[in-house]
Amino acid sequence: MTAPLAAGPMAEAELPAVVALWQAAGLTRPWNDPAEDIAFCRSSGHGEVLVLRRADGAIVAACMVGHDGHRGVVYYVAVDPAERGAGHGRAIMAAAEAWLKARGIWKLNLLVRAGNEAVQRFYEQLGFEAQPRLYMEKWLDPGRQPAMRQER
Repeated sequence: MTAPLAAGPMAEAELPAVVALWQAAGLTRPWNDPAEDIAFCRSSGHGEVLVLRRADGAIVAACMVGHDGHRGVVYYVAVDPAERGAGHGRAIMAAAEAWLKARGIWKLNLLVRAGNEAVQRFYEQLGFEAQPRLYMEKWLDPGRQPAMRQER
């Protein structure tokens, strides 16, 4: 029997491991510096990076979770590719939901890239439902807008 996993906030020393996990899971984009995203999230007072650790301290899953005072959002949900299928995705999402509930947040939103049916099915199994919404954006800092707007 394997030792239980523990979920909790990322320690500063775990930053390189979390960024490497997100890269291995294919979540990063050239125009988004994940270390900068983490720093901003943690400085806001409304977000945290949660990690799921094995007993030996190895990180097997991670996500960024935050809220606007009304709705919660998760980003960068990743499981170590070598550990997929072991329930770690469910465990890190449960940790994110618990983090939000502890702050009085009653609704959780997330975005899934178009065409990512496997991830959409994963979230549907967790009780998420696709909604007929139009996602819109406006770049407040044009210098950060990627040259290629279409994500792959």
